[in-house]
Amino acid sequence: MKLNAPTQIIFLVALVLAVVALLAVFSILPVLPVQPFWIMTAAFVVLALATLVPGL
Repeated sequence: MKLNAPTQIIFLVALVLAVVALLAVFSILPVLPVQPFWIMTAAFVVLALATLVPGL
């Protein structure tokens, strides 16, 4: 299986999601309808898909 580097936009989207999750964990951003675990999981899934799918 060949892995690809994610584009800069996809990487920044995953990074923003991860930072939002961390801010929610430390109660800096307490009002979110989703638990921080799921936001961090979404960030990981976005980044993993970007490495597996060519062109993302």
